[in-house]
Amino acid sequence: MNKIYLDNAATTPLSEEVIDAMVETMKVNFGNPSSTHSFGQEAKIAIENVRRQIADYLHVTPAEIIFTSCGTESNNMIIKSCVEHLGVERIISSPMEHKCVSESILDMKNRKGVEVAYIRPNEKGDIDLAKLEELLKNSDKKTLVSLMHANNEIGNIVDIKKIAQICKENNALFHSDTVQTMAHMNLDLSDIPVDFASCSAHKFHGPKGIGFAFIRKATGLKGIITGGPQERSLRAGTENVAGIAGLGKALELSLNNMEAYTQHIQNIKQYAIERIAAEIPGVKFNGRSSEAENSLYTVVSLLLPYKNPLIGLQLDMKGIAVSQGSACSSGASKPSMVMMMILSEDEMDHCTPLRVSFSHMTTKNDIDSLVNALKEISKDFVIENTNVEHR
Repeated sequence: MNKIYLDNAATTPLSEEVIDAMVETMKVNFGNPSSTHSFGQEAKIAIENVRRQIADYLHVTPAEIIFTSCGTESNNMIIKSCVEHLGVERIISSPMEHKCVSESILDMKNRKGVEVAYIRPNEKGDIDLAKLEELLKNSDKKTLVSLMHANNEIGNIVDIKKIAQICKENNALFHSDTVQTMAHMNLDLSDIPVDFASCSAHKFHGPKGIGFAFIRKATGLKGIITGGPQERSLRAGTENVAGIAGLGKALELSLNNMEAYTQHIQNIKQYAIERIAAEIPGVKFNGRSSEAENSLYTVVSLLLPYKNPLIGLQLDMKGIAVSQGSACSSGASKPSMVMMMILSEDEMDHCTPLRVSFSHMTTKNDIDSLVNALKEISKDFVIENTNVEHR
């Protein structure tokens, strides 16, 4: 069976060049970066070269890049340290954040008594920035705003520069989960006054188990993992040298090929939207995932006009990997918070959401296979609700 991978928002295949870079690092730079002898210092140099590479990409200083194990750790560290060390008393966020953000916020609410305010999205998944401004003006409490750059399920992109400016005008800190956009878009953090951001290498063909946090120096954030001076004393523990090398190579490849990759994936996404809309009667697209503007080019979110909770398994049995939600919640029996926010009760009861996500490795033949499989599966369902409307 020819297997087709269309779940790149969950993770991406590792590039061969990345594997080679990691293997070479494990062979040559095996020393502990904290050791003062040449073996350790050579490993340290390898780490610092990647740190400078990331800093150049983001137009920030190397000291503002802290290596972590993933985006989840980065987001946890930022949110919890803002409360524990920076005196944040209130957090403003959205119900559509990744679980590592939403659960970190709830943890701070339950353990530290932090006040939490949520900006409810509209039926398209958009955040009302006027509401954000209103919330910020209505309280003198030290506030952290946490809003993701691009939603991992429906691909909606928010204007993080505008949000950052609103936060600055109201003396609030701003954290953005940028896991889905890092290395997929040009991000100039010298121009976008975000205070904190996060990254996972495996979202752009790098290894799992490595990521980084951007922590603006002026914030004074402190670490929550203690026990050593590594990573500017913000994240104790021996660094994952091979993982960092893999991240660096994956970032290099992504930046060098960004224009070509972006054009290819945009074309694939548009082809998928056109084929699915033409061949699956009654299908709809969630959020802004079918639009060219304000939508992440790697993701399209479908709403099939029938209830079929087993569709992910059925497609997998045909050799096609997609997602019925985010990777962190796809095994759950109830729908994701994102879908609950943007779909009506009728849609929740009678329709099936499906996320399809692409990479530069995706082909039109892959999309044709997906469409044919969906057509075959759809034959088993009587479509009675093609007129169901979004709220």
